Formats: sequence, C-alpha cells, structure tokens
Amino acid sequence: MKYYLADLEQVFEQVQSSPHGLSQADADSRLQRDGKNKLAEGKKVSVLKRFVQQLGDPMTVILIVAAIISGITASYAHESYADVFIIMIVVMINAVLGVYQESKAEKAIEALQEMSAATSKVLRDGNVVTMKSEDLVAGDVILLEAGDAVPADCRMIESASVKIEEAALTGESVPVNKIIQTLTLKKEKEVPLGDRKNMAYMGSTVVYGRGKAVVVATGMDTEMGKIADALANAKDNVTPLQIKLNQLSKILSNLVVGICIFIFAFSLIKSGDFSGEVILNTFMVAVSLAVAAIPEGLATVVTIVLSIGVTNMSKRNAVIRKLTAVETLGCAQVICSDKTGTLTQNKMTVVEHYSEDEPLLAAAMALCSDAELGKDGEVTGEPTEAALVNYAASLKLDKNELKKSRPRIGEAPFDSMRKMMSTVHSYTDGSFIQYTKGAPDEVIKKCTHILKNGQVVPLTDAFHEEIRSQNKAMAGKALRVLCAAFRKYDSMPDSFEPSDLENNLTLIGLTGMIDPIRPEVVDAIKECKAAGIRPVMITGDHRDTAVAIATQLGIVTDESQAITGAQLDDISDDELKNSIGSYSVYARVQPEHKVRIVNAWKTNGMITAMTGDGVNDAPSIKSADIGVGMGITGTDVTKNVADMVLADDNFATIVSAVEEGRRIYDNIRKAIQFLLASNLSEVLSIFVATLLGFVILKPVHLLWINLITDCFPALALGMEKGERDLMQRSPRNSRDGIFAGGLGTDVAYQGILVTMVTLAAYFIGHFLEAGVWEITNSADGMTMAFLTMSMAEIFHSFNMRSQRNSIFTMKSHNGYLIGAMLVSLLLTTAVIYIPALAFAFQFEEISLLEYSVALLLAFSVIPIVEIVKAFQRQFTKNTVLKG
Repeated sequence: MKYYLADLEQVFEQVQSSPHGLSQADADSRLQRDGKNKLAEGKKVSVLKRFVQQLGDPMTVILIVAAIISGITASYAHESYADVFIIMIVVMINAVLGVYQESKAEKAIEALQEMSAATSKVLRDGNVVTMKSEDLVAGDVILLEAGDAVPADCRMIESASVKIEEAALTGESVPVNKIIQTLTLKKEKEVPLGDRKNMAYMGSTVVYGRGKAVVVATGMDTEMGKIADALANAKDNVTPLQIKLNQLSKILSNLVVGICIFIFAFSLIKSGDFSGEVILNTFMVAVSLAVAAIPEGLATVVTIVLSIGVTNMSKRNAVIRKLTAVETLGCAQVICSDKTGTLTQNKMTVVEHYSEDEPLLAAAMALCSDAELGKDGEVTGEPTEAALVNYAASLKLDKNELKKSRPRIGEAPFDSMRKMMSTVHSYTDGSFIQYTKGAPDEVIKKCTHILKNGQVVPLTDAFHEEIRSQNKAMAGKALRVLCAAFRKYDSMPDSFEPSDLENNLTLIGLTGMIDPIRPEVVDAIKECKAAGIRPVMITGDHRDTAVAIATQLGIVTDESQAITGAQLDDISDDELKNSIGSYSVYARVQPEHKVRIVNAWKTNGMITAMTGDGVNDAPSIKSADIGVGMGITGTDVTKNVADMVLADDNFATIVSAVEEGRRIYDNIRKAIQFLLASNLSEVLSIFVATLLGFVILKPVHLLWINLITDCFPALALGMEKGERDLMQRSPRNSRDGIFAGGLGTDVAYQGILVTMVTLAAYFIGHFLEAGVWEITNSADGMTMAFLTMSMAEIFHSFNMRSQRNSIFTMKSHNGYLIGAMLVSLLLTTAVIYIPALAFAFQFEEISLLEYSVALLLAFSVIPIVEIVKAFQRQFTKNTVLKG
C-alpha cells in the first residue's frame, strides 16, 4: 500500500491499529510474526573458518612446515615423532585459544552494542513507554521530537512544525516540513521519496518540532532496508593503539625474518657442514627464534582488555560507543559540561515568583509546556517543564483541566536559538490566547506591555529595570529564571511561525526554580583538578546563576572567570584562543558558541571532552575529542554522534570514566611491556646460545613457554586495579608513542635481565651435571634454563603490576595473576617430572637442588627490578625538585 496516498483512516485500517496505538499483547504477537525492527546483519564468521584463519597465520605456517620436515626426518632416521606431536599439539592449542579470545572480544562488543541500542517513545496500552527501537512493529504509534532518529518507516498523524532531515535517503540536506494531509498524484505515476511530506523514514532525523506517526514498515521492509546490503557488513572498530600494535608486529616480523636468515646462514657457514641433518637442525633453530620473537597474543590481549574495560565502564553508567574513546579518555585535559542534570540533580522546583497574577503565571507556564500530568499525579516530561506543571498543581490548577478549557491548537516549539516556545489555545467563546515562555532576556525583548494591577499597560523603562532587578536577584540565588507572556487574538492566527507569533507580547511575570547541585559532583571536581583536568561549565542560564552554582561546585572562585555568549560574539577566534584559559564558566551560550569553545581548547593542544543533549549540541560533540551524550535527556542525534553516553547524565560518571580509561590504558601498557620483555629474553637467549654454539632451548620448549606465559599473565595484568596515584598524575600526552615514559628502556633492561638468569641457569645446570664449566650441550642445563625462563617471565609479570611503584606497597591483590603463576608452576613442573612428558620434551629429571636453584634465579627478577624501580623513583624525584 502507498500510505502517502491514503487517508489516515485507511492507513490505520491497513496496519490494524488506531491513534491510541497497540496493546502490549498485540505488539508481542506481531514482533514474533514479523521479527525485529533492524536491518540484516553481515554473516558471522563460523568457528571452523576462524580456526582455519588461526592456522593461516604466517608464524603458525612456519611451525607446521617445521613439524612436517621434522616428521620426514624422524621417519628416515627411525627416531621419535615427539617433536612433531608437541609442535602440532601446541599449534592446535594456540589456535583454539585464539578462536576463544576472538569470540570473547566479539561477545563483549555485541554486549556494548546492546547497551547503546536506540530507543523510541511509543504508545502501548494507551500509555507512553520508552522501549528499544528494534522492538517496534507495524501499527505502533510513536512520538517524535527534535533530536530523535526516526526508527522505522511511518505515516505522520500529528505534526507541530515537524521538520525532518532526510539526507541519508534523498541526498537533500534541507530539512523537509512534514504534514499529515493525504498526498495526491498529478501527472506523475509516483511521488518521489523526497516529496512524500506525510511520511517519515528510518535513517532520517527530526530537527525541529514534535509530532506523532504510525509505523507502517519495519526492518528490511523499510526504504532503508532496500539499501541495507551496503550497510550490512560494518567494519570493526580499530583503535589507534591497535593500529600502532599491528604496525609494531609487522616491524618485529620483518626484523625477525632478517635475524632468522642471518642465524641460519651464520650457523651453516660456521659449521662448514651442509648435510641434510645440519641444515634441518639449523632451520629448526631459526624457527625457534621466530617463535620466540613474535608476540602473537599482543593484539588479541589488547582487544580483550579494551572490551572488558568497556563492559566495566557500562556498569558504572558510562556506555562507550567507540573503542577509540577509551584511549582518548586517559588523555582528557578539559571537560566541558552542561549544567542542568549533569552538574545538578535535574529536579527542578519553583521556589519564587514575580507577578501581579500568580494563577495566570502558573497557568501560562503549565499550558506552554509539553510535560503532562498523569492520573496518579505524577508528571512526565522534561524536568524544567515538569516543575512548572507541579507549580500549577500546587495552586490547585490541574493541567488536564486547563487543557480542557483552553485546548492547544498550534505552537512554535522551543528552539535553543530563540530560547523560548509559544503555544496557541482556543476559548469556548471563539477567541484565542497565546502563551510564550522562555529565557527572560529574550522574552522581554518581544514584549511591548506588562500586566499591572489587572491592567495591560505599556512596558516602560522603569518596568524594564524592575524586571531585570528581580531577574538578577533570583539568578544571584542560583535559581533558574523563566519568563511568561501572553497575546490575545480575536481569530485564529494566520501563521504559527515564531516570527509571526512572538512579538507585541504582554509580560506576565517570572518564576525562579532551584535545581540542587549533585553532592557527588563536588568531589568529582576536586578529583578532576588533582588529575590535571580542567572542569568547565557551559550553560544557557543567566551569568549570575551560572557563577553561583559554579562557585558552589568549586569550578570558579569569582565571576571574572565567567563569560557570556554575547561577549564571545565580540571577540575573534584568535582572541578566544589566547584567553580561553581565563574562563571556566560560559553563560547564555548558543550551540555555535560550544563549537568555538571546543575548537579554542583544541587549538591550544588540549584534549577536550564536551557534553550535550539537544540536537543543536551535535556539532560541538562531534568536534570534541571525546563527545559525551546524555542517556536520559539526550536526543538520538547527540547519542549517535557521541563517543560515550552517560546512562545517568552525571558529571561524576565522566570523571569515573576518565579514571577507568586511564586504568585500561595503563594495564595495556603493562601487558605490552611484559610481552615484549619476555619475547626479547627468548630471542636474546637463543641468539647468544647459537653464537656460542650450544642449544639452550628447542622450538617446542619456546612454544610451551609462550603458551603458558604470553596469554594468561598478560590478560591478568589487564584486570589489574587502578594504582592509588592514578588520578594524581597529569593527563597522558595523546601524541606519545607506545614506548613513551621509559617503557622502551624498561623492556630492554628487563629482557636482558631474564636472558642473564636463563643463561646462568643453563651453565649452573651443566656444571652440576658434568662438574666442569664449559660451553657445550647439556640436558640438565637445558632443563634448568627452561624452568628458569618459564618462571622468570611469570614472576616478572608481578613486577609489571606497576611500572614505577613498588609491588610491595600495593594494597590490592591480583587474584588472576596469582592463579596464572600457580598454574604455570604446576604445568612447568609436570613437563619436567612426568616421564612421558619429559621424554617428549627431551628433558632430564633434575635434582631438588637444581630445581631450587632454577626457581631462585627466576625469582631474582623481582628484587632486582624493585631495586631499579627505587633508583628510577629517586631520579624522577630529584628531577622534579630541580625543575
């Protein structure tokens, strides 16, 4: 059916619905029949295909080739196939772990998408409910207002100046005015999509006004569904950190290939023997070097840590929509926040008024609002408007009764540029009245008269001054002040455009309402400042109100740190850039001012977060390094462009998210340092042993070490709690590379340290076995080197709990790390002392003395690193004092 050509009665008949919407039971049965209201998703990669992809990794291919060659050689020489089986078993275990880790990361990301799912306001059983947009069905009646994303294809049934931007479908950037009238065909056989003015389509956005619509198509049946193939396979988010790590892995791979070729050639030339057996042995040494050098689990560990961190953030009411935000949060230097609801409780209550006629003031405020009074006395709607309806109710003025006596027939919806809204109502005698409410400064400009002593008199300069004085007095008490005015008509206005309605008004009076600050925000502001983060308040409120609240919160100390939107208009971008650091409060701002503020901070090299809720906030949120949308009061538009959505609209949640972002990045760096230092020690040990002419470890040994030390301890480090001084540090420089802050130096010396204790274990083992010091192959030496390297890497993971602080002063414990250590010790001991495993790995059963010496050498990495950390802390302290 072409719904745009049918009248509303036919439309409702076709979708089997009514203007009151569907019952929940009917909606549930339709959802079961028609499926979810979402576009077809890209095909998921099967477990088998993922497993094959894991086996296709270049390093894994080299190992499989090595196993095949080893098998062929063993067959000809009638030797054991132990190497072949061990290599293939470890390869398979690595592949299974890789698939498991990928699946875990994918599930975490799916959970994230579920948490940030779009919602819609729908009429169900005659009541307005908020529900997931994917649960909409044909026949549902939805409520639309500025900032909402249209969730399905709909036929408009009410439109109060609704304008919808449909560029995603039509390419036309100019918003379309929506009507409810039935369209008619003229000469054309079809009405083009862009001309269907009584329809609203999935993928478009309401930019102005409010209205209602009935859903006529969902999911793949929508116009967007017809082009869904182009959208089905969305690319996975890859963060800058992951890109850097992928680049690092490629660099390491190329470096390792070069080293392997060098070692292969060097060993052959040194031996002077080019027989098949020597070539095979030399090839296996090169393979072992490759296995040792590549930190295969690095990218996977980072992805999982990021995903788990994002899930933890969601539990603290910060829903991360883009993984890049996690990294950026750790660098945040400025947080620009809205006042209402974010810094304050958003529980407005009218506590003062200024008017000759308080009942008229209350009635005007209540009628000129979209908040509604329920049968149970509860008010639903935007908090400021809800406060006005409650104010009227306190004077025995029930909004439902007011609506019956003065029904609304037209309106000019609120707009943040005008800072006001107007509604037109009819009386039973055929006359009409308009109520306008909004910011006092703006409404007063539209007034020519004032209500005094029951009479409408001209608004003189004296009255102007009196009103401004009252406004300033209320604002000085941190009250939010709104102004109300009216205009009478003998006949219905010819136009409901703001420019036609909002002039020649008669001022009724002012209301002052209080929105108490959130108690937890005071501590959050202190934490911000301690962490080197500048809190900035941006509001549409009067300057006096803004300064009063900012002072209570500890954002400013005096009014010189505040500036108004009008003052911003008088200074250039260059002047703002140079003076931006002088201001922490921006009052009476327009949406375009927010973009200028963000850009000024960014031009000064500051990583800036910006909060917003309205559709006009979207540009500034998009411009910010971290765009923060409001989960409760925020529109779909702001949520869709935001990097992070606050489920509780609370400033303290932003600070909590910054702390979590710092912790996650900190832990990822710890995992990177641990993995690179461990792999470096393996490379150096093989390299030195090869140059000296003995075998310290075989490829299967390194595979085993990497299997038990690369993955689980690194993941355990990712679970580490934040260090106690995490929020006392200055923000991280966003331009810093992976090895910044001395990480590269730490990797180098720690890798060398583990190499030295491993080599020491080998030579001690050889001496205890043979009774002489010499450089030659030793079964005991190789076994002790294996035990020392395995456990040294595990013990070293405890060093990584903090890059600089002593692990003995840390108050928290990492149970995951302790578990990884115990499992690693058990498994490592098992392959040495269980005869079948020891035979397969070509280990010699070592004595209790040798076992103890190997463990002591491994454990020595902890006190040695602790001593180095102490020197590093002292050096940093001396540098700061000198600075």
